[in-house]
Amino acid sequence: MKHLVLTGACALDTILTVPAYPPEDAKQRASSLQVRRGGNCPNTLEVLHHLFSPSDQANIKTHLISTLPAQNSPAITKIHSSFGPGSTKIDFSPCIHRDGHTESVSSYIIRSLETGSRTVVNYNDLPEMTPDEFERILDTLLLSNSKEEEDSWWFHFEGRIPSTTLQCIHYIRTHLPPNTTTISVECEKPNREGLTSLAAEADVVFYSSSWAESRGYHNPEACLRGEAPSTRASLMLCTWGASGAGMLTRRKLGGGSGAKELQEEDEYIHHSPATPKDGKPIKVVDTIGAGDSFIAGVLYASLSSSLLHMVDASSSSSQKAKLAFAVELATKKVQDEGFAHLAAQQQQP
Repeated sequence: MKHLVLTGACALDTILTVPAYPPEDAKQRASSLQVRRGGNCPNTLEVLHHLFSPSDQANIKTHLISTLPAQNSPAITKIHSSFGPGSTKIDFSPCIHRDGHTESVSSYIIRSLETGSRTVVNYNDLPEMTPDEFERILDTLLLSNSKEEEDSWWFHFEGRIPSTTLQCIHYIRTHLPPNTTTISVECEKPNREGLTSLAAEADVVFYSSSWAESRGYHNPEACLRGEAPSTRASLMLCTWGASGAGMLTRRKLGGGSGAKELQEEDEYIHHSPATPKDGKPIKVVDTIGAGDSFIAGVLYASLSSSLLHMVDASSSSSQKAKLAFAVELATKKVQDEGFAHLAAQQQQP
């Protein structure tokens, strides 16, 4: 059994669509209003369950760790039902419910039709998860789910509170064997201190263009090659909006009897969104969750049984297919509202 554990905030998003972003101290009428569940990891989970085949559902168990309001609050019903049919396949038991709190994390999003931009204001009154709470959750997960020696675990972190996440990663490293454990993290928010420390400890790192630009990088390759010396990751990815995304893979080479004499070989791959058959520009409808869809694409291509036909899942051609699938999935996402139609539109890798 493969286990995928995602840790991050779960929000209820209020999305106001406006003709153009309003100036300060101005009044403007919105053209539409939507309320839907958000949060990086929950969005990624929803996309995954739209993509999973029945075989995937039987062989990949997904778990969500998120801080939520009290179990009996109305927000919990909204959150669970928001995943659609896939909600029955997601293990919500690791979530932390805060008694006395009735509201989830809230995000208020102003989406501009003029530019396609989205401006997000968050509010969170829920106490954040502590390292001790994560340790208890992991102990319970391992006790109740590790039935077979061949079980593998993939832990993905939003990187919401880097200091806490770093302690969680260290706990995982000391309680699970490295050959069956993968840890991935997101470096997304430019002003969030401590993300480089998380990247240093991860096996897979997802960098956003805004984070990369805040570090002085002007394209995905510059970011990935610039950050490579400071992380142990064997797979690094950087999204760049309409320009697609880049991937840097790293593998050990022989050459000596001692571990210190081993060398690394880096390979950079870039994939840009495919041009529509009619030659017209891609029409951007909804960018909310595009990055989460990209991450879902990489996780799906890494875990799904649909890739078993590939002779070597770590080969260059396989990695190119993985990147192409994730980029095209994110491209499809921005052309439609929400995530529900992604599975029907997307070609398998």
